[in-house]
Amino acid sequence: MLQRPRTRRRIRWWPIVIVLLAATVVLLNTRPIDAPRDFVARLTLPVQRLLRDAGNELRSATGAVSDTAMLRQHSQELEQTIAQLTVENLRLKEIEAENVRLRSLLQFRDVNPSYTYKGGQVVGRLVANEPSNLIHSILIDIGSNNGIESGMPVVTERGLVGRVTEVYSNAARVLLITDSSSNVNAMLQNTRLRGMLRGRTNQLPIMDYLPQDQSILVGDIVVTSGEGGRFPVGIPVGQVVEVEQNDVEMFQQAVVRTTVDFDTLETVLVVTNFVSPVEQLGAPQPTLQP
Repeated sequence: MLQRPRTRRRIRWWPIVIVLLAATVVLLNTRPIDAPRDFVARLTLPVQRLLRDAGNELRSATGAVSDTAMLRQHSQELEQTIAQLTVENLRLKEIEAENVRLRSLLQFRDVNPSYTYKGGQVVGRLVANEPSNLIHSILIDIGSNNGIESGMPVVTERGLVGRVTEVYSNAARVLLITDSSSNVNAMLQNTRLRGMLRGRTNQLPIMDYLPQDQSILVGDIVVTSGEGGRFPVGIPVGQVVEVEQNDVEMFQQAVVRTTVDFDTLETVLVVTNFVSPVEQLGAPQPTLQP
């Protein structure tokens, strides 16, 4: 059986030729060294972009941390400045309050020019237990070295505080008029009715020995009467806030709120030249008795 002769497949050369020609043109227009470099650059370009973006984010984060630290430091500096200003403001307020108190004391001195005074600061408060009651007194920072003597009256611009009972070289003890052992000869400013102001434990002082047949009103002002020779006449003591009257009693009583606030007392004046008329006459000092 006859077989047909095999025909050879013709190879198409023209596409290969075109590719070779194009490659030749590219190689002729590109430096030999730049070709591989360009190839490598194209391969590493995504990596470079990734590293650049990461670096930018790192710089941003570092900058944020630095800014936070700086803000924290500024905040601490501001807090310190505010604290210093607060302390300074408190100090100035204390100075202003002290100036107000001193001006008030000077006004009291000007209104009562016949006496000489020694100013003192309250440096302590004493509450001593006695068998029957509590003794309320204060310590002031002036004593015998400043001419202070026992028995001297103690006042503020608001009224009577008490009297000196013990004297040390640089301090003195003042018995308050609110103490249960304190007795002050007093009178009602308007009616001139005399009585005895007595301190009471944990209560307002009471004015005793007021005549039963006399009218006493809430709001009446109580001042020192000068009797007994312990205190000058006319020093404010307090104001009547309640009247206690019982028909079977010989006298009526008046509860008195003191003009001096003993809880906030800071500065006092000691009257150093008070001499009662009784002492000037050399006679014994009487006290009002029922």
